[in-house]
Amino acid sequence: MRLLMVKLSAFGDIIHCLPALEDALAAGCEVHWLLDRRYRFVRALFPSCVVVHEVDLKGKRSLRATMRCVHRLRRLGFARIVDVQGLMKSALLARAIGGEVMGMDARYVRERPAAMLQKGARFDDRERHVVQQYRKVVHVALTGDAARVMPYAPPRVRDEVRARFRPLDEARALAAQLGRYVLLHVGGGWATKRLPDKTWLALAEGLTELGVTPVFAWGNEAEQRLAGALASRSDGRCLPRRFDLSSLAHLLAHARAVVGADTGVLHLAAALDRPTVTFWGPSASWRSGPQGKGHRHVESHPRCGPCFKRTCDHFTCMDEIRASAILEALHESGAV
Repeated sequence: MRLLMVKLSAFGDIIHCLPALEDALAAGCEVHWLLDRRYRFVRALFPSCVVVHEVDLKGKRSLRATMRCVHRLRRLGFARIVDVQGLMKSALLARAIGGEVMGMDARYVRERPAAMLQKGARFDDRERHVVQQYRKVVHVALTGDAARVMPYAPPRVRDEVRARFRPLDEARALAAQLGRYVLLHVGGGWATKRLPDKTWLALAEGLTELGVTPVFAWGNEAEQRLAGALASRSDGRCLPRRFDLSSLAHLLAHARAVVGADTGVLHLAAALDRPTVTFWGPSASWRSGPQGKGHRHVESHPRCGPCFKRTCDHFTCMDEIRASAILEALHESGAV
């Protein structure tokens, strides 16, 4: 069966889809994946048997490029299409490509009109984690069985994929030079997910006292400035550049652990079997956090949360996260 998975973005969400992808491959499907061109770097995480199609949604001639992509995919004649994005743009693309489209439970679709363009896989109340929900959409699309409760399965980068990584010599040398280090990813995606500077500095001081080098990681220019400032005010280091995915994976794989918010970098670390410590306020670990013995969650439990909002007038939940709690979680995981 030829199956198209529509998951355009973002980094962490695509990693959450890896177990659903494995389900489809195990069922013998010829899997194609539709990806936003801005996230083309993530295709390096897919098994070689997956056919990746890129759509340019933000380019100067995005409409023309999108229509060409749709026409090309229509000619492939997919038996099933699954949309696990839950947005109008993904629903419209899936519908335009043709074939039977299975989407998310309408209660969980982020843009509600999208649910009217496709069938929705009904989620059991026990299917709270997005990994379970993505697996459920694929399962129902392939079998029609909506009764089975899909268990959580940890996203994992296949060994064959890791073997394809070719990290830069600079990344190899940096990892060797750093010795015992913990990667601290300062990005948050949402402003409400970002940890206060004072907490990062207290965490860096605690790691230094334990003989572990804190390494501040970043993903954009604003985060780079923040990471550099934090490194200069502590005994930490700042990643010198934005590395390609293979080099980033190398640095993650050699870290004692990775600390951060609910971000793609942290989910990649978990998929590479590294211990992680995440902190939570506006979002919830039970919905998107890495699960398993190597992963710890530090949660603030604000009265108003989890609200899943990108902005806030009070910004109280991240102020409640303590560096001491993160250090304790790192100790419990055996990382320090």
